[in-house]
Amino acid sequence: MASTIVDEDFADRLVTTARTAAGDSLRSLTYFTRSNFEQLYLREDLQRDADLDSFIGHEWRGFKNTTNAYRGTELGEYKYTIRVFENGFLVRVTSDRDGVFLTTDGATIRDFNSYAKAIKEVLNEKTGRDD
Repeated sequence: MASTIVDEDFADRLVTTARTAAGDSLRSLTYFTRSNFEQLYLREDLQRDADLDSFIGHEWRGFKNTTNAYRGTELGEYKYTIRVFENGFLVRVTSDRDGVFLTTDGATIRDFNSYAKAIKEVLNEKTGRDD
């Protein structure tokens, strides 16, 4: 896969990690920063017609709003976001610099935890972080 905003090895690790975690239920995987994004994976049976510009803007603002709104509450540290739709789910895993959202078919809370943990590990490898 030829990637333009991340190096090819990192892009391949993200896709492999998401495919391993979600299996055939993975619909898509998009990497994003504050200013750019790239869809790294789209399942064959889906059309490339999503308005990713709008998705990214919303997901980045949503991450910032969520982390600010819940900072210091009894709920603890923000981990990731799940959005539930008629035809699937969107999981957003984000750091201060970048993030990933993946879409899936059916899944359980346990599945979401494993997706988020796996993606967070790859994002942290890239930045050298340990959280």
